[in-house]
Amino acid sequence: MSLILNQSSHFSFNNSYIKLPSQFYYRQNPTPVRKPNLIKLNYRLAEQLKIDPNFLRSQEGIEIISGNRIASGSDPLSMVYAGHQFGTWVPQLGDGRAVMLGEVLDKNNKRYDIQLKGAGLTPFSRMGDGRACLGPVLREYIISEAMFALNIPTTRALAAVTTGEIVQREENLPGAILTRIASSHIRIGTFQYFAAKDDLKSVKQLADHVIDRHYNGVKELENPYIYLLKELIKRQSSLISKWLGVGFIHGVMNTDNMTLSGETIDYGPCAFMDNYNANTVYSSIDQFGRYAYNNQAQITKWNLGCFAASILPLINKDTEASIKIAKELIEEFDDIFNEDWTSVLRSKLGLKEEYSKDLDLGSRLLQLMEKDSVDFTNAFRNLSFLSDEKNKSDKNFNKLFADKLAINNWLSDWRDRLNNEKIGNKERKSFMLSCNPAYIPRNHRVEEAIKNALNEDYDFFNKFCEILSHPFEEQPLNKDYLNPPLPNEVVLQTFCGT
Repeated sequence: MSLILNQSSHFSFNNSYIKLPSQFYYRQNPTPVRKPNLIKLNYRLAEQLKIDPNFLRSQEGIEIISGNRIASGSDPLSMVYAGHQFGTWVPQLGDGRAVMLGEVLDKNNKRYDIQLKGAGLTPFSRMGDGRACLGPVLREYIISEAMFALNIPTTRALAAVTTGEIVQREENLPGAILTRIASSHIRIGTFQYFAAKDDLKSVKQLADHVIDRHYNGVKELENPYIYLLKELIKRQSSLISKWLGVGFIHGVMNTDNMTLSGETIDYGPCAFMDNYNANTVYSSIDQFGRYAYNNQAQITKWNLGCFAASILPLINKDTEASIKIAKELIEEFDDIFNEDWTSVLRSKLGLKEEYSKDLDLGSRLLQLMEKDSVDFTNAFRNLSFLSDEKNKSDKNFNKLFADKLAINNWLSDWRDRLNNEKIGNKERKSFMLSCNPAYIPRNHRVEEAIKNALNEDYDFFNKFCEILSHPFEEQPLNKDYLNPPLPNEVVLQTFCGT
């Protein structure tokens, strides 16, 4: 197998990260694979990126997204970064199995990275093989695209291919490569890498690059780095509140898995909660629940503190003054998140007016759901259909709960609160149905898609992706996908896949 250089290009590359000094990356071509085969192509995303989807389906296109061919204008690289992994400092990580082909501008002139995940060995692979298995590639494709459809900032999947090669893990598994799209792959850990080396020049270059790329509005301010921190706090608070609003648990919220763009990245042992429990953990490597559902906001705050520590010299030349400013900003996270989470809950309850007790109202419902082990997604979806007056439709909602008296008391309080709203039943119902999804990538369904694919049957995977692309719509032919798992289908653990 040899790498082919392509003179023609269907990718309009416009690369910026490669213009940074060489310490930020390693020039790295993908390692060719034996027999690439296209599993799935995201047509709509390809068209948004101004890439001809028909070309990507061609043999030449498949060669590019499998790493066998380098398109004209591509300048492949692997990025270096560090990070705290489960609270433990690791001074060098980096793209151990990913190669960024370059950057493109989409139809709206917005910049995106195109990265191959599972593209082979890099200088940052450490003891790994640089490859990805089919299962984790399909999991990331399913869940990242589902998150996009749920209106949650996320990296996306352009394509998935099999490699025709075997990857050795606990067992021999088929290899695969994901073409991942991101506003950028710059992480908190990227800043930590240079800060740990006391390389202030590189920290400043990286910060300026991030501001140009993601926070252009703060560029002309007296101290743009303070505002960079402020804006990142806001973006991450908003992101986590949206995670919680759909019952999403990331599973590996290390500082190298938190982006400066504010997008969800690295879908390893992630999962969506079935029955509501604030302490839910799925990740097999999160043995102490550090990244449990209910801990995600505070871990975000901790990670933001690590970012602030990385840019302290940019905030103020006086160390004490800089620490004081950074601490004050980080402490504001709690109030910002409280507002964001209250806003998410308010929307899920069909409330548009702001009242001081709305958080309490939403929290009380969650407590009842936890007490009775109620399915998170179905509870809010069924609530969306209720009227502002008690009627027979209450039965579908009430039957989810064991404590009928408690839930009826809550419904009475919710309806009293609806009396303060200016919108009527019809508008409220439409609003709630746009906030409370019917379809999520339930863990047992994701596992079913992977299991079938390992037997070279992709029909279920394709159907599941299509269902999840319309999560807020009623889909009468797909009602079975609304159901939580049966006892024998429950997934208790998810795995990283590296």
